[in-house]
Amino acid sequence: MELIVLLSALVTRLLFMLHSVIGVWRVTAAKKESKYWLLALLNLLLCLETGLTLKFKQGRGYKWFSPAIFLYLICTVPSLWLLEIHHGTQYCGNEPEAVQVNVSNQDFNQSRDSTHGSEGIIQTAKVFVNQLSTICETVWTLALHQTFLLLLVVGRWLLPIGVEITRDQLSQLLLMFVGTAADILEFASETLDIPKVRNDYTLINAILAVWTWSMLQFPLDLAVQHIGCKPTTSTRRIPSLLLCRYSTELWNIGVSLFIQDGPFFIVRSILMGHFRIFNQMLVFFTAKNILVVTLQLYRLAVITLDFRATILQKSRKGEVSCCPCEPYEAHTHAAADQDNEMKEFVAFPQKKETQAPPKDQ
Repeated sequence: MELIVLLSALVTRLLFMLHSVIGVWRVTAAKKESKYWLLALLNLLLCLETGLTLKFKQGRGYKWFSPAIFLYLICTVPSLWLLEIHHGTQYCGNEPEAVQVNVSNQDFNQSRDSTHGSEGIIQTAKVFVNQLSTICETVWTLALHQTFLLLLVVGRWLLPIGVEITRDQLSQLLLMFVGTAADILEFASETLDIPKVRNDYTLINAILAVWTWSMLQFPLDLAVQHIGCKPTTSTRRIPSLLLCRYSTELWNIGVSLFIQDGPFFIVRSILMGHFRIFNQMLVFFTAKNILVVTLQLYRLAVITLDFRATILQKSRKGEVSCCPCEPYEAHTHAAADQDNEMKEFVAFPQKKETQAPPKDQ
């Protein structure tokens, strides 16, 4: 089992590094300057994190936070920024939306006939890479965006989990990340493809900044992990009790309002209100953001009213000093009560059979 954990930790981080290096390669090819290869040095941070994790955590994850995912963001996001800013000067030929990879059998046969063995493989790889370089840069940028988000979800799945998170919680987190990744990709591709936005570098930088801000939710696991509390003096205050009891719900609401749907709604509203940019998809997704933000505020109001009712009920019973949350202890007691009820349910028919009067013969 430890070997599987070790392999999962290493393979996932190698995939992160490979994708990051491909992004740096595309930046260097687009900019026609070799100095951008220095961006690949950011992968040294991921190498350092890999060594520390293998030494101190035996390859397993941390509580509430994934350093590997965070460093993967640091390694990849700068390349995507440069590609999107360079997007306005990219040339795509006669068919800008087509992916043209013309790797013919004749090219491979010529490279195979000219050299043999390992040299032939290297020559074939060079021909294939040269053909990949002919793909339109806009297609490369979109493909890097898509694979970036997919690799975030798949990589979080492949990374070994720690003792603080269960597999059930991990599956919930991955399902949330799939929906989040789709929304983020739609936001970046739909807004940056507007011609008026492409001609304004301030708008491009603002949209990329909001996109980067939304990506910061991927290294965090607070959406499924409950923050435990102990009945101390500081946790008896009303805000602490509220956070203690509804930590996951409050975190999901905060992510939606301040990291994802809220900023997306602000950007789209500015595009429509100030810059007078209107199209069908922009109006639809703005309405979607309004609906999600309204529902999250409604959810927050429901949680607050429920918590207030719980506090009032306990105060009437004279239990003001009692902590109403204690999630882990409450969960333990609930599980114990369920076990006792199950035992009584199983024992009930046996008691009934032993107490039943004998039938008349």
